[in-house]
Amino acid sequence: MALAFDPRALLEEMYRAAIHRASPAGCVPQNLPPRPKGKIVVVGAGKAAASMAKAVEDAWPDVPFEGLVVTRYGYNVPCTRIEVVEAAHPVPDKAGLDAAARILEKVRGLGPDDLVLALISGGASALLAAPAPGITLEEKQAMNKALLKSGATIMEMNSVRKHLSIVKGGRLALAAAPAKLISLVISDVPGDDLSAIGSGPTVGDPTTSADALAIIEKYGIAAPPSVLAHLRSLESETPKPGDPRLANVENKIVCTPQDAVEAGAAVAAKAGVTPIILGSALEGESREVAVVHAGIARQIAQFGQPAAAPAVLVSGGETTVTVKGNGRGGRNAEFALALAIALGGHPGIHAVAIDTDGVDGVEDNAGAIIGPETLARAAALHLDYKAFLANNDSYSLFEGLGDLVVTGPTFTNVNDFRAVLVDPSAQIYR
Repeated sequence: MALAFDPRALLEEMYRAAIHRASPAGCVPQNLPPRPKGKIVVVGAGKAAASMAKAVEDAWPDVPFEGLVVTRYGYNVPCTRIEVVEAAHPVPDKAGLDAAARILEKVRGLGPDDLVLALISGGASALLAAPAPGITLEEKQAMNKALLKSGATIMEMNSVRKHLSIVKGGRLALAAAPAKLISLVISDVPGDDLSAIGSGPTVGDPTTSADALAIIEKYGIAAPPSVLAHLRSLESETPKPGDPRLANVENKIVCTPQDAVEAGAAVAAKAGVTPIILGSALEGESREVAVVHAGIARQIAQFGQPAAAPAVLVSGGETTVTVKGNGRGGRNAEFALALAIALGGHPGIHAVAIDTDGVDGVEDNAGAIIGPETLARAAALHLDYKAFLANNDSYSLFEGLGDLVVTGPTFTNVNDFRAVLVDPSAQIYR
């Protein structure tokens, strides 16, 4: 059957629509607060922080304010009134340490008529590197690396990070009191939990130091003695939801993973392909989530359920990878490779998996794209795809095939976007 669309082109249009929906230029201006009586200080952190700052400047051309935001290297957007600092992600560096100290200094000493506008997006947790007293930057870096390799969920990682910081877990908001603080947030976490986005620097923290210690024990992380000593001290505890010191704080989510998933689904529907949204908050091991997606795609192909082809499975969220090999690759490329293997070259099924920030893990790709021929092409090039997966080396496999998805910096972040397209040539209805 001749297709009315090119599968790969459609998948590309879908993920680009998802990224565009999360652009700060489209979601920040309408959420800006009224001008206060006093001064305005703009601060922020995250992969979208610079583009959010630019959106504020463009929307407030005649409003006086000053500010400082920190974003990932390569994610700078030129601003004229808000200083933009670049720092390392996902493992913090001294630039992030210095930026966090300067941000804390900017929000201190303000009065009740003043406004702190905080711009928070995914990545803020690593970029706002302000270790608690007694913990060095090197020890914080080691903890971040260990957490990233452990298979811990983003919620678990941020629970630990919040209790090792003087800025996360609501402590930025404490520093800004008694000024009014309004936080505009682009969500990158499953369920849009404000306390987890960027480790919630302006939000009361429902987790405890005991929770953080339990997570370290659960994943067998060899934490430095200083980290364990701090987590066992009263000073490590964060302000909790309902804390009266946070009464003058307002947090507002301006864009979510669900928004991006719906934008991608709308592109498919316009092309005459039935979108099936599996969820925007999916978690779990990348390769296991891939097997589930493959099973549903096969159900569409074999039985026309839950919809007849052409149909596309759309999902978001944040999967994890428990690193056991020494290869290169992030959670989205690993999902794509595991999905290709699970599908076994099934005809008529194509897929893409990307991180909407443009960086899959620590590599230069956003993710990868596959089709029915992926495994055959790998075999023809003598690329042992199962060995690549076992070594967590999905990047190298897709680099060899020319199937990496490279978007460059997107200046936003609403987590993963996945689409599994089943075209009519895949159907084998009984």
